[in-house]
Formats: sequence, structure tokens, C-alpha cells
Amino acid sequence: MTNKEILQIAMEQSALDINCKADDFLRNHHVIVKSGVGQGARKYYKEPIACNLVSYGNNIVASVRDEYRDIVEEYIGKFEFYHCFETPNMHWLNERLLTKGQKICFMAEYYLPDVKKLQALSCDYEMKMLGQPDFVNLYKPEWSNALCEDRKELDVLGIGAYDRGKLIGFAACSADCDTMWQIGIDVLPEYRRRGVAAALTSSLAVEILRRGKVPFYCSAWSNIKSVRNAVKSGFIPAWVEMTAKPENIVNEMNK
Repeated sequence: MTNKEILQIAMEQSALDINCKADDFLRNHHVIVKSGVGQGARKYYKEPIACNLVSYGNNIVASVRDEYRDIVEEYIGKFEFYHCFETPNMHWLNERLLTKGQKICFMAEYYLPDVKKLQALSCDYEMKMLGQPDFVNLYKPEWSNALCEDRKELDVLGIGAYDRGKLIGFAACSADCDTMWQIGIDVLPEYRRRGVAAALTSSLAVEILRRGKVPFYCSAWSNIKSVRNAVKSGFIPAWVEMTAKPENIVNEMNK
């Protein structure tokens, strides 16, 4: 796959996620569509969603429920598009949504592999590919970024790093949709800063591509360790998202 093909697949998937067209992300003006989680959306997209703002660096495509359209339309027309995903401008949107019982909930940056840079890196530890049967006893707190117990059926492939038989680092991917598998990574604290995370992440990404799927990686912009790992592993920033949900759902998450 080329970088252009990978980006196109990602935009086509985002279009399924938020009920728009892939070409909408390339326009030189903002696009607003009616909110709706598509049938082929990534599995972790769950209603209710008041609005979801997505940018691939050209504009904002806003998937919005009718009752919030006026607010969102004014917001994305008021500020430079890249400032719409950060404070202080974000407060403008949150304050107005709050009057209707909604709050900003999720913000994330997504990464795609750069095939010109991606290669399977090595580390000082034995690495071994793992499949679903190997995951049975790995749904533990220390591997909670790599695996998701609530969606075990989606965890399809992994790779572990071992120190004399002890699992010390683990990357795995979930088949969140038909064309793209998301990578998560965990390394035990005492083994960090030794190149383990990048070795596991890059090796898994290469294997995912070999199987005809697009690997992708998600991180909070403030999670510097995770961002550094993405870059070192051969990934580059591709798109950003910001999602608003009902206030009670956000408040429950903050308990």
C-alpha cells in the first residue's frame, strides 16, 4: 500500500463513521452533515452523539444532530478550523452545548503509518507474534491499552516482548472495522525507555499491512510518551476528532 492509498482508506472509514463522503475531508470549506453512526462505523462509536468534528487538516467536517446544528455551524465559522479543537475556543462551544445538556467528551489525534519510514524495529528482548488463543489470560490492568476486555472478540493479533520467558511488553490490535486495525501498546514500567514499545508497535504495524489491513494509532495530544512512540514507530499525524455527548455521560466518566 502507498501512503496515498492508506490515507484514502482512512478517509473512507471516517466517512462511514460520521455519515459523510470521503471527499468532504479534502474540501476547502467546512461541511456539515446530519449526525448518524454508519452501519460500517468503527465498533467503538456509540450513540448518543450530539456532534462529532473531524479534520484531516483541510477543513472541518461536522456530523451534528439537528437541534445543535446552529451552534456548531456558528462555531466552525467563527474560529480558524484548527483552533476549534483546542482551548480557549473550545469553551465557546462547550458553554453553548451545556445549555442543551451536552458537553465536549472525547478529543483525540489519530496516526497512520508512513510506509517510507515504517520498518520492523528490534529491541534487546525476544519478540513473538500472538493470536486470540494467547490473549485469554492477558486481560489484566498492565495490558489494558493493548487489549479491551469489553470487546474481546475484536482483539485479533498481538506481539509480545519477553525477558527470559516473562512478558514485559505487549502490543495488540483490534479489528475496529473491516479495513483498519487499531494498535494499543503497554510496557511494564521497569522496562520502559529501552525501545521496547517502538519495536512492538512497528513490528505489529508491518504485520497488519502484510495482511492487507491499515494499522492506525490513537493518542491524546498531551500524552507525550505515546506520541513519541507513534513517531518513532513510523507513524505520522493524520486526523483529529472532537465529540460531544450528553452531560450525564460525561459526568459519569468523571466520577
